[in-house]
Amino acid sequence: MLEIEVKARVSDLAALRKRLLELGADLVRERHAEVNVLYDFRSRDLLANRQALRLRTSGKKAYLTFKGAPRKSRRFKVREEFETEVKRPEYLRKILKGLGLIPVFRYEKRRTVFRKGTLKICLDETGAGNFAEFEGEREKIVRFSKVLGVPRTDWIKQDYVQLLIEAGKGESLIGRPV
Repeated sequence: MLEIEVKARVSDLAALRKRLLELGADLVRERHAEVNVLYDFRSRDLLANRQALRLRTSGKKAYLTFKGAPRKSRRFKVREEFETEVKRPEYLRKILKGLGLIPVFRYEKRRTVFRKGTLKICLDETGAGNFAEFEGEREKIVRFSKVLGVPRTDWIKQDYVQLLIEAGKGESLIGRPV
């Protein structure tokens, strides 16, 4: 699967939430906590190749996600993404360890998820600030962010790990920067 997304900083999440609902976006999942742990080899091969392996837990649910290296794109973050639900995250952690992978970075966020057709819009509260994340087809992101009043000049292609490191937040699990 190809992930196409952008983020934008948000100063007023409540106002943006209200606007999303006024524009007919469907609330898919109410505000919830997520814990994200990135894994890599001790050699940091994934980081060197600009790839990521993430275990996300939220309540009793867990998901393992592989993200490929970002593709060249001026305005959007574009990369392969494969995700699967994990029934027993404690076993998965043991499998990852057995394969030589170690946890290297951890961060938490609160997320509210909306959909407008095939476009996914997430309102995220992180240690680096509040963001709207738009994921879907390029044209739909462009159109809907314009209707919301989010100009392209506000778009951010960085991922949350990069934003959290810049903000001095998140938790490096191996004692050196990610």
